[in-house]
Amino acid sequence: MAAAATFLQPSARAALASVWLSVWLFGAAAPATADPLPVFEVAPGVFVHAGRHEETDAANGGDIANCGFIVGDEAVAVIDSGGSPVVGHRLREAIRIHTDRPIRYVVNTHMHPDHILGNVAFLPDRPDFVAHGNLQAALAARGEHYRQAFDTAVGANAAAEIRIIPPTIVVADRLELDLGGRVLDLVAWPVAHTDNDLTVLDRQTKTLWAGDLLFMERAPAIDGSVLVWLSTLDALAAEPATRVVPGHGPPSAPWPDAAMDLRRYLGRLVEGVRKVQAAHGTIQQAVETVAADEAPRWRLFDSYNPRNVTAAFAELEWE
Repeated sequence: MAAAATFLQPSARAALASVWLSVWLFGAAAPATADPLPVFEVAPGVFVHAGRHEETDAANGGDIANCGFIVGDEAVAVIDSGGSPVVGHRLREAIRIHTDRPIRYVVNTHMHPDHILGNVAFLPDRPDFVAHGNLQAALAARGEHYRQAFDTAVGANAAAEIRIIPPTIVVADRLELDLGGRVLDLVAWPVAHTDNDLTVLDRQTKTLWAGDLLFMERAPAIDGSVLVWLSTLDALAAEPATRVVPGHGPPSAPWPDAAMDLRRYLGRLVEGVRKVQAAHGTIQQAVETVAADEAPRWRLFDSYNPRNVTAAFAELEWE
């Protein structure tokens, strides 16, 4: 494994060892046979499960984000583990249908629960958990809230297995993971969708896993900086990829054309908020008007656009 600007965290490894011991003593709460997630092989050895365009609830069990895995000659890397332990177990079963190679890495593209709560399902494999250098602090701040929110949305029984798994490898800048004849390029990005966005590029197939730096079909959520997100999309367009796996949307799409809708929407937010502020308007006026004509293009628009306008208003107010 060749790496740049990356380091291991002994405290995180100690915490993970404690979780491993708990699993060994008490067993995992996985069903005896989990129903494998359906996956699409979007490129040779690159498998993606497409989550639903819904909020987490008891019916979908947290299966609302894209997740998947990449198979090398020697090992497997999971890219996001899904939005619940059950989704994680089902993803693990899907992997075992396609390969018996060891699961060496679980890569988390950012800290949102619909992408990480499946991590616990992979503890028996003893992989390295790989993430942006800021992810551990974000999980320390929000992990208990995520657990409680999942309990409320899905139920205490479904939430019982949840563990917030600390990363054992963190990426401060760039990192290469070698799966055997297959190298993955990981990049840690500045504050954009969140302050801990990580992308994965499979060199062999030129497939870019963008995490939630790319939303398609479903309305995006700003939990970072709208301005930096736009500039990050510019930088991502220069990545040597021909297809992309979005955090939400179809299993894959042509790159960089897949970002056109998101770029337009974020640009409309910035333009609209600036106009309201220039006219000395209020946040409420902005929420009621900015990007309103984007509604037909996005699922869950009414849930997320008001939050995005509010976040953009706060950011742009001090330009």
